[in-house]
Order: sequence, then structure tokens, then C-alpha cells
Amino acid sequence: MSEQKETGLHFFEKYLTVWVALCMVAGILIGKYIPALPTFLGKLEVAQVSIPVAVLIWLMIYPMMMKVDFKSVKNVGKNPKGLFITWITNWLIKPFSMLGIAWLFFYGVFRNFIPPELAKDYLTGAVLLGAAPCTAMVFVWSHLTKGNPAYTIVQVATNNLLILVAFVPLVKFLLGINDVFVPWDTLFLSIVLFVVVPLTGGILTRRYMLKTKGQDYFESTFLPKFGHSTMIGLLLTLIIIFSFQGEVILNNPLHIGLIAVPLILQTVLIFFVAYLAAKLFKLPHNIAAPAGMIGASNFFELAVAIAIAIFGTTSPVALVTIVGVLVEVPVMLALVAFANRTTHWFKN
Repeated sequence: MSEQKETGLHFFEKYLTVWVALCMVAGILIGKYIPALPTFLGKLEVAQVSIPVAVLIWLMIYPMMMKVDFKSVKNVGKNPKGLFITWITNWLIKPFSMLGIAWLFFYGVFRNFIPPELAKDYLTGAVLLGAAPCTAMVFVWSHLTKGNPAYTIVQVATNNLLILVAFVPLVKFLLGINDVFVPWDTLFLSIVLFVVVPLTGGILTRRYMLKTKGQDYFESTFLPKFGHSTMIGLLLTLIIIFSFQGEVILNNPLHIGLIAVPLILQTVLIFFVAYLAAKLFKLPHNIAAPAGMIGASNFFELAVAIAIAIFGTTSPVALVTIVGVLVEVPVMLALVAFANRTTHWFKN
């Protein structure tokens, strides 16, 4: 994190939306002109889980898990108001507001543009995004808003632990409302593969490196080696997914924009819910801003992984999670700018 503290949002991450768009185009072109490649990759599966995508997902998530100091959880009792706001926003408000906003647009406002069967799939993808609050990118948003780094670590660490116990039953319940049946064992397998495995690997690696090399080496030398692996893994995953999704997108280009509308509204809404709640409870800006960011942003890597594992790389469900990646960075940067202009709202 030391390099990130010096430079803020890296050039690579700052223009993530551009790279995502380019990968979308590359994937679509591969699917159209080199169809043998996605056909071959589609055969590399175990228990309906794409092996290439699983490897890339681990490449995305593992470096993020190494950054989180879970020992910070012992400080959870210090100034708990910010944590309560984070937990309530992320787990009791955000998933349900996402369901409501997405249902309103996919089944209501856009009903003349989106067939009911696609609306159901799009709503399912939105639910997966809404049930997965952000972990890694929060460090970036927190830094850009001059957030309290120690407190942000506690927020992220507790959020990761809550994902382990709350994500599966919450997704099961919300998908049930949308009349989508997903077996419990499939959800648990997905959370084990894409959260427990990289989380355990990240914890063990962190402990080993701190014990053998020390804190300075770990933060200044070891972690930077994985600086771009998360984004590279994400972009390669997008190319694979869009090579499968090409036909759907070419037949429904308008749908990308339609999907983006409720996702953007949800992001802005949740930011203000947490941000204004922090103001109401008289929290300092360096806690309020990260609280708003961690709720507004999504753990899109997890949402993408689960969508692919359960519904497949060619599903409209996976497409929604990818659109979530496309819109997140520019919207979050706009919210960062807003937070930085409203520091006078808070007593620091």
C-alpha cells in the first residue's frame, strides 16, 4: 500500500473503465472472428466451474486479501459508530435497495426494451452485485478522501468476515424473491472457492512474510510485486467473458446502457445513506468518507466469479456484473470529488 499512498489512484486503475471497454471490444471480436477459442475455453470446466476463469479470479482476489490485517478486528470496540453504519448499510440496506431499484427499472421503466426473461436474469446479476460490498478498492477511495487508514482496515476486515457468514443466506433469500432457485451447496462451493481459498492464502502469506521478512519488506517490496495482478486478472477475465457474450451484446447493444442506469443510481444512493448517517452521528470526515465508499462500491470480483460459477460465462447474469465493473470507477471518482468538497460538513 505504500506506493499507493504516494501516488493515489494509479494510472492503470484511474482509467479502468477505458481498459474494461477495450476488453469488451476485444472479447466480442474474438467471439465473432475466432469462435474456436471461446469454444475451447468453454470445455475447460470442473463441476460447472470454468478453470481459466477460476484461476484469473484467484489472481484478482488473492493479492487483495494479503493487504488486510485481520488483527485489526480486535480494535472493533473503539469508536464503533462508523462500523455500525458500515455494517447496517452494507448488509441491511444495500442488498434490498439494489433489489428494489433493479426491479423497478428492469420490470417497470424499461419493460418495453427488456423482455421479461432477460429482466429476471439482469435482476439476478444486480442482486449478486448488491450483496457483495467492496473490500480492496476501498483502500484507494479512502486514501483519495484522506480517510483514516487504520479505521478503514477495520472496516474492510470485518466486512470480509461478514461475507463468510452473511453472503450465502442473503443471496439465497434475495434470489428466492426473484423466483430464482440456486442450490445451497452451489452457493457454499462458490464462496469457498472464491473467498475462503484466497482469503486463507492471503492470511497465511501475510503471516509468513511478516514473520520472516518484516513489515517494511512486506509493504514496500513484496506487495508491490502484485501491484497490477488484480487488474490484469480482471481484464483477462472480461476478455474471456465477452468472447462468450459477444452475440448477446451485438444483438442487444442498448441493454448495456439500460443495465447501467439502476447500478449507477444504487451506487449514489448508498453512498449518501452512509455518508449522511455518519454526519448525523457526528463522525469525523476521515471515517464518514470511507464508510460511504465501502457501501457504494462493490466487491465486483466476487460477483463476477459467482455469476460465472452458477450461471455460466454466457449468461446475462454475468453480463450485469461486468457492466457493474464498467460503471463503478467513474461513478466512485465522482463521489470521491464530492466527498472532498464537503469536508466542511464534518467536525474533524
